[in-house]
Amino acid sequence: MNTVTEHITALDGMKKYPQKLFYAGNTELLKRVKISIIGSRKPSKYSRMITQTLAQRLSKNGVCVVSGGAMGIDATAHSGASSKNTIAVLPCGIDIKYPSVNKNLLSEIEKEGLLLSQFDPGFRATPWSFVVRNELVVALGDVLVVAEAELESGSMRSIEIALKMGKKIYVLPQRLGESGATQHLLQEQKAEAIYDIDEFIAMFCTHTQDEYIQNNSYEDEFLLYCKNSPIYDDVFKKFPNRLFEAELNGDIIVVNGKVLLK
Repeated sequence: MNTVTEHITALDGMKKYPQKLFYAGNTELLKRVKISIIGSRKPSKYSRMITQTLAQRLSKNGVCVVSGGAMGIDATAHSGASSKNTIAVLPCGIDIKYPSVNKNLLSEIEKEGLLLSQFDPGFRATPWSFVVRNELVVALGDVLVVAEAELESGSMRSIEIALKMGKKIYVLPQRLGESGATQHLLQEQKAEAIYDIDEFIAMFCTHTQDEYIQNNSYEDEFLLYCKNSPIYDDVFKKFPNRLFEAELNGDIIVVNGKVLLK
């Protein structure tokens, strides 16, 4: 099983630098500008949509998205960024795809992105291992984005970790009475709201999107595949997560069982 051997400066802020860091995938992503995105496992449609858009546009501008591989906001952030430009940190052994509902997503990230874990192969997730996982997710990012969270949720632990590390925290603006944790952060002036995605992204981009595409030979295989108006079921089998993203963003339409580019 592979372990990361080079020193990762971003992890110096952790309570204890990892003795071992197992990986599967592309460790070059560790050298990118990285933003951690976390939040509710049962987010609202609004939070899911904005997270998807934010992650997608960060990725297209060369920023790597880090999250915890869980259901909800985590999975949305990973799929929005695409498997080639995301890091998933696991609360279990690198050989275990947890949660099982995200098995396909995590397998795609293993092939094209990067999986990380502090736990030996075969280790099963426990309540305390999620806390360990959360610390690594927060440490890797240049900043932390909390898309949606309630005051009694597990995301509060990540928020506490970020505050101790001195990480800047950003949140999505929400309606009154919703996402109590992020509302509290704003009220206490411990976070800033993302009101303009383009302005937010501009703070972390050292090059334009066109330069990133040129330098990395960027090619959207999904869009190329859809140019021939394939059958929806075939697209779903080949690009299940990307299909959801494209439908959400209005990049495609489905007519008579076929996928058409807009």
